[in-house]
Amino acid sequence: MELNEISSKIIGAAINVHRELGPGLLESVYRYCMEIELKELGLKVRCEVPLPVIYRGSPITDNGFRLDLLVEESVVVELKSVETVQPVHKKQLLTYLRLAAKPLGLLINFNEVLLRDGITRIINTPQEAAER
Repeated sequence: MELNEISSKIIGAAINVHRELGPGLLESVYRYCMEIELKELGLKVRCEVPLPVIYRGSPITDNGFRLDLLVEESVVVELKSVETVQPVHKKQLLTYLRLAAKPLGLLINFNEVLLRDGITRIINTPQEAAER
């Protein structure tokens, strides 16, 4: 399945969850609901995926970070429920993309009246992904 098709399905699932629950709940609630929605769409999804940090072949930590959702082993989804998405949230997702060598990430802030205002797409350039 192509990345654009996967990301479209993820965004559609997020819209369904947002319609059902509305804004302002805890991130964990949205994560569980997203897992259900994505699986119902037939997508492979893993939650709270540990992401080790390795430097020059040496593990610094086995689970330095956790990916909220990893969809189809290619799209990292970082969920938020915050007043305003800050630059640090985007850097967090980019860090995950680079460390995991994944091509695409979606930052979804459920604390928006219109969910489309809370979606940020971040691309990890192919060269960066291939080097990891």
